[in-house]
Amino acid sequence: MKLRLVPVLLTSLLSAALLFGGWYSYRQFAVQEPLQKIVSSYEGVNDSHITINRKEVTLKLDLAPGTKLRELVQYVNTEGSSAIDGRTLKLDVNQHSSALLDEYWDKAMFSVAEAMESRKYTLIPAKLDGLIAEYSQYKDVTATTEIDDSNVYVSLTNGKESKFIILPRVPGAIGVWNNA
Repeated sequence: MKLRLVPVLLTSLLSAALLFGGWYSYRQFAVQEPLQKIVSSYEGVNDSHITINRKEVTLKLDLAPGTKLRELVQYVNTEGSSAIDGRTLKLDVNQHSSALLDEYWDKAMFSVAEAMESRKYTLIPAKLDGLIAEYSQYKDVTATTEIDDSNVYVSLTNGKESKFIILPRVPGAIGVWNNA
């Protein structure tokens, strides 16, 4: 029996194209697109980009000032549970910060780090509000803190600019917060 090279290659290429095309279509239209609709429909999400890997789902978000991060994470986890399917959810929030918000966070970071390290999370809102009361240049800054099982969410806004900080409750190795 003699095999012909052209029909074998053509069949192999067609099978590979069908297999990978089907896999890509499933991933795009059955997993990523519904999750994209869920995230985009949440109030306060200006733009979003989703990357799905084997172990994690990364949401690159552009949020409006005043968006509740904890509620967004909870909403995505419940509504998009079939798309997330046991993967960890990782947020990457675009910062629309200003020099004033950065300076405010720099002054608050030591107190917040101390509260995180000692696991006294109720001190965080008090420390943030204390800075607003102590320094008159921060009178327009609004600091909001929220907490869930895995993170502490700090949102700083002063009208049109915002800074979102996600602090993991599980302490990592010694180092800096990579998203602060």
